[in-house]
Amino acid sequence: MVNRKTLDPTSSGAAAYGAYLRRLRDEKGWSQEHLGDLLGCSGGHVSAVETGRRDPTQQFSARCDQVFGAGGEFVRRSAKLRNRPLLEGFPEYVEYERRAVEIRWYELGVVIGLLQTPDYARAFEADAVRRGAATPEQAEERVKLLLERQRLLERTPEPPFAFMVLDEGCLHIRMGSTKVMREQYDYLLHFAERPNSVLQVAPFATGARRSFRFPIAILTMPDRSLVSYAESSHRGHLDHVTASVAPRLAAYHQLMRDALSPADTVAMINALRKGHA
Repeated sequence: MVNRKTLDPTSSGAAAYGAYLRRLRDEKGWSQEHLGDLLGCSGGHVSAVETGRRDPTQQFSARCDQVFGAGGEFVRRSAKLRNRPLLEGFPEYVEYERRAVEIRWYELGVVIGLLQTPDYARAFEADAVRRGAATPEQAEERVKLLLERQRLLERTPEPPFAFMVLDEGCLHIRMGSTKVMREQYDYLLHFAERPNSVLQVAPFATGARRSFRFPIAILTMPDRSLVSYAESSHRGHLDHVTASVAPRLAAYHQLMRDALSPADTVAMINALRKGHA
């Protein structure tokens, strides 16, 4: 077919949706115009969704499920897109995170998402709404997704081993009320006591010795392969090539070496909590 755009389903959630739509359409042997007739829209609209130039609406997705007999798959995929503005790459990371046997996170500015209390998470998202970076609906979807992710820390029969390093600034930046911060400190102290958890703080004094200048996650999968996820201002970057992730794992171990010990971390959090009594 002349001028048929190549789709990369790994590039974004919208691209994955579009590639799925095209694959099912190709299997039926339908043109975009014919599918548009069945869906009650134009062939140009179908083309825009397939190539990621237009997001699918819930109504469009429901009609696709009916036309293709997809059992609700289109609606589920469009619901994931409504979680945006999640950074591109993050939904794909979450799929790996669910299966990981070890999780390593380093975070700056805010408490690591997996360790946020619901009220802290809502205060953080409320500020995104205030700044116009998210709608109230998107903010609520992101909190809902976060709470779902946190369940993996209680996974049975074996939860993942979690190594968490917070930049010291994460503990000082206030989210919500004094009560919200006090409860957040309490949860961090509770997490630090768990037998499968290590919590550390990279203090300001670490200075230039910090191994990373950006948030990063490193996962160990059941087959011992490695996956890393890092964020820039516009998107997340997922890497599941173990050979390229291994140096980041080594750098993470160096970060842990230079961070406060777990005992000193607990002492710092306790001192900050007293200031919010």
